[in-house]
Amino acid sequence: MLAHLPNAITVSRILLIPVFVLCFLEPTPYRSIVAAAVFGLAALTDAVDGYVARRWGHVTRLGKMLDPIADKLLVLTALFLLVDFDRVQAWVAIVLAGRELVVTGLRGVAAREGIDLTPETTGKVKMAAQVVAILFLILDEAVPGSLNFHQWGTAILFVSLALSLISAAQYIQQFVLQMLPRGGSGTGDT
Repeated sequence: MLAHLPNAITVSRILLIPVFVLCFLEPTPYRSIVAAAVFGLAALTDAVDGYVARRWGHVTRLGKMLDPIADKLLVLTALFLLVDFDRVQAWVAIVLAGRELVVTGLRGVAAREGIDLTPETTGKVKMAAQVVAILFLILDEAVPGSLNFHQWGTAILFVSLALSLISAAQYIQQFVLQMLPRGGSGTGDT
């Protein structure tokens, strides 16, 4: 049973996404606070599932695949809702979504080729910045305007955008450097 706990935590993150959406569909100040709490809890599961998996030695292929998918679903859902409520510019969400598609595709090709693309610190910091930015932007109308949550959230989101592009370049570099010794054949034979 304990062997499945990290993956169950990851799945709970995915299951919290519709709850978050329902809470944030009509972002009154109260509902924004509830939505932020649900989003924050879902984001927290990202740290917990990985910690539990590594600590108890239950890192699985399924977990390695599911975890980044759950992260992307959570963040992109929040971003597109924030676009709908004019709290995030559409182009920012589109660039971030495009980056996620490229990296996910690259990871898929790498896995097929037997290449393990190791997450870089930049990607982890990017995810943390996105979570903080999204929380600020969700809470924008729930806090006094003098706190400038919209400005802070937008600034942090732009930092995460830069980190996203750097992280994508790091993944591409890892992939290319591991493919070069193979001669690009994709067979793994040299």
